[in-house]
Amino acid sequence: MQARESASEIAPVLDILRERFADRLSTAPAVLERHGQDESYHKALPPEGVVFANSTEEVAEVVKLCATHGVPVIPFGTGTSLEGHIGAVAGGICIDLSNMNAVLEVNAEDLDCRVQAGVTRKQLNTHLRDQGLFFPIDPGADASIGGMAATRASGTNAVRYGTMRENVLSLTVVTASGEIIRTARRARKSSAGYDLTRLFVGSEGTLGVITEVALKLYGIPEATSAAVCQFDDLESAVSTVILTIQSGVPMARIELLNSDQMGACIRFSKLEGYETKPTLFFEFHGSETGVKEQAEMVEGIASEFGGSAFQWAEKAEDRNKLWEARHNVHYAIKSMRPNCEVMATDICVPISRLAEAILEAQKDLIENGLTAGIVGHVGDGNFHVGYCIDPNNAEEVAAAKGHNERMVFRALEMDGTCTGEHGVGQGKIRYMEAEHGLALNSMQAIKQALDPQGIMNPGKVLPS
Repeated sequence: MQARESASEIAPVLDILRERFADRLSTAPAVLERHGQDESYHKALPPEGVVFANSTEEVAEVVKLCATHGVPVIPFGTGTSLEGHIGAVAGGICIDLSNMNAVLEVNAEDLDCRVQAGVTRKQLNTHLRDQGLFFPIDPGADASIGGMAATRASGTNAVRYGTMRENVLSLTVVTASGEIIRTARRARKSSAGYDLTRLFVGSEGTLGVITEVALKLYGIPEATSAAVCQFDDLESAVSTVILTIQSGVPMARIELLNSDQMGACIRFSKLEGYETKPTLFFEFHGSETGVKEQAEMVEGIASEFGGSAFQWAEKAEDRNKLWEARHNVHYAIKSMRPNCEVMATDICVPISRLAEAILEAQKDLIENGLTAGIVGHVGDGNFHVGYCIDPNNAEEVAAAKGHNERMVFRALEMDGTCTGEHGVGQGKIRYMEAEHGLALNSMQAIKQALDPQGIMNPGKVLPS
């Protein structure tokens, strides 16, 4: 891991940036602190300066300057990442892309659009709504599209619509040398050359700075319906999910909350009419007839495993309340104990091993006396654990980290992954060799080729 930049090394860069960007360069302590801390448990690592860029060309200017002086570059979207992605591990300059928030074009006939990296998912969907279109990837937080591409985000709709990997058509990227490249054209498929789009999606700013993103769009479904079903035990809820997927039901969302998580959500979001039990949230998209058929099939499957009668939320306001509660699980976990902080992690396993992975994780929590919630986008084998811990209690922190590590290695033994959607950041670097083996050498070769100075978001993704 590189050492943080010394004052003498960074000073000339700051002087040049101050002359060029004036008040769009900030070295104010509060601004630096904000740009060194995401929503994870990792400690804040502030940069030495933050540049608020307005265009791809300005990003290129900053990167070229930093490359000339060997100064690290850290991209910043909204700061909602969960594995320490934005910490300035080696010091350097943070490029804040929030001013780059224009929807550049919408091609309704082709179901695609192009946006600047600072556009947020909610902003984009508000812009698209009047055209009968939407962008479905929903990680919960109102993240920036550039950040979602950089971390290969997914979320609650992934079981039907896929992840950012499937929904990014092309990128505009500023490389480590300050060159501006476009990774692909607008065609839906191509056999021309290496797939640079997929290379940069999920690269977490370690290969270049994403400044524009072209995305697939979808028509807003004719009908949408949501339902909640509760179970006496976690295994029955997970078995319902597995059989639903294996039956080919085209679900839009299937979300699992264990009993502790559901109880926290009931209290925090003031949900009425629900018990503190393992719970599934469903959402169905399609035609009126199709949604009805999907719902009836899933209701039948759930009843086989002892699921309670479905509670339907067909009105938009009722659905929004349910999904808002689901999106607020982080804060619901935090409310479980006074002065608690949340340490969040995730894994993903083949769907056939999902029940085993979740049940082992819950058993391990109980055995170690940990307070935590389990929530998952379980339709694709992905679930999360949010530990509610006292950050000043070393034993408690160590117990949570130990549980996370055991869960990761169980996932790898099941041919799963150490992270389904949170990304690697700083937090999952230690598992990359165990997951990828000799393939890690190829990743390091790519990093060396594209970023020979190692200035692009150092200390993330790859072991040093």
